[in-house]
Amino acid sequence: MTDLDPRPAPEAAAPTPSPRALARRRRRRALGRFARSYARNRAGMTGLISLLLIATAALTAPLFVDQAHLTVTGAPGQSYAPPSPEYPLGTDNFGRSVLDLIIWGARVSLVVGLLATVVSVSLGTLIGVTAGHFGTSGGLGGRITSTVLMRITDWFLVLPTLVLAVALAAVLPGGTGTVIAAIGLTVWPPTARLVRAQTLAVEARPYVERARALGGSHAHVMLWHVLPNVMPVVLAQTTLLVATSIIAESTLAFLGMGDPTTISWGGILEAARTAGAVSAGIWWYMIPPGLAIAVVALSFTLCGRALESVINPRLRENS
Repeated sequence: MTDLDPRPAPEAAAPTPSPRALARRRRRRALGRFARSYARNRAGMTGLISLLLIATAALTAPLFVDQAHLTVTGAPGQSYAPPSPEYPLGTDNFGRSVLDLIIWGARVSLVVGLLATVVSVSLGTLIGVTAGHFGTSGGLGGRITSTVLMRITDWFLVLPTLVLAVALAAVLPGGTGTVIAAIGLTVWPPTARLVRAQTLAVEARPYVERARALGGSHAHVMLWHVLPNVMPVVLAQTTLLVATSIIAESTLAFLGMGDPTTISWGGILEAARTAGAVSAGIWWYMIPPGLAIAVVALSFTLCGRALESVINPRLRENS
């Protein structure tokens, strides 16, 4: 083409994005759709905002709660002082602020609930994926492994969770770690059954069959094809299990199975019962920690139900 040619020069073609760039773009779009769908769920947003406020109060508790005032010898108030501007939720039998106890106790209750959920979900996901995968593609040995794992799961399902947790907490050495282990090792069976069902559905998809035909090992199929596709269900189950774990921790602490050296919501209720606050009508020592447990459990449940409705198209259509 000469300088006298009136035709415009052709524009350079846009560079073709790499597969990784395309994958990142798809993930960003999927995350954006997920966030928009979740934001339209009013109940889920209510639970999320409530959890953010409670978590902020728990994380910033050392900034406005004097830890010395939480000890028996350093309590600044009078015994069983009713709610007042100085003590909005009154004081306990030692003169400690009940509001400060609840804010500080949120740290232990939330941490124990979250860690126990991590233990439970990890164990349930491992057993569920293993049982589902080997039940369809492991031959005779795989089917035997799957059957044994699911019979163990069924055995744990028929046992009362609270009774088993109390038994473990009584046998193991006392402490926060024992409470986490007792809860995490008793509430995993529903997760295992749910993940196994999802694994069976994923194993029937064509790309998993192609991965097997190309020589993919069991570990490759489970880690790269099955696990990423069951994670949305695991995420929703995790959110729901946190509420169960927090209630279980509070129950164990109320029964005297918790760590007596730490402050938790269940421990506050147990201390109120031991001090005779129920018979004395000291309502500000009993009701606020119970309400805190109920609000956190309800908030996690609302978030979990919202996640289920976003992840499951059938639930989203019904809502």
